[in-house]
Amino acid sequence: MMDILVAVLTACLILAGAGFALVAAIGLNRLPDIYTRMHAASKAGTVGSGLLLLAVGLHAGDLSIFARAIAGFFFFVLTAPISAHLLAMAAHKVGYRLSSHSTRDELKDYES
Repeated sequence: MMDILVAVLTACLILAGAGFALVAAIGLNRLPDIYTRMHAASKAGTVGSGLLLLAVGLHAGDLSIFARAIAGFFFFVLTAPISAHLLAMAAHKVGYRLSSHSTRDELKDYES
């Protein structure tokens, strides 16, 4: 009974992670500028890869592997938004323009 529960939970995590990865891929192809593409990649891509990592850790059936998977998930969640923010600031500083659909440029006040 427990094996079936773990298999179902692993399958749900894999499907959810693949769904988020699909949304990130669609966002990378359809969004208009580098900033919105970066947002799609950092948010949906991070959650998708984190859920897939948790599925692998759960499927392994070993507590130490699962603990490492949880540590990797928290590492993804903590570092991806920071790196995306720094990349967006660097792209703005270099001169990448926002798309015409953007209504505000909040980074222009912080240029140094």
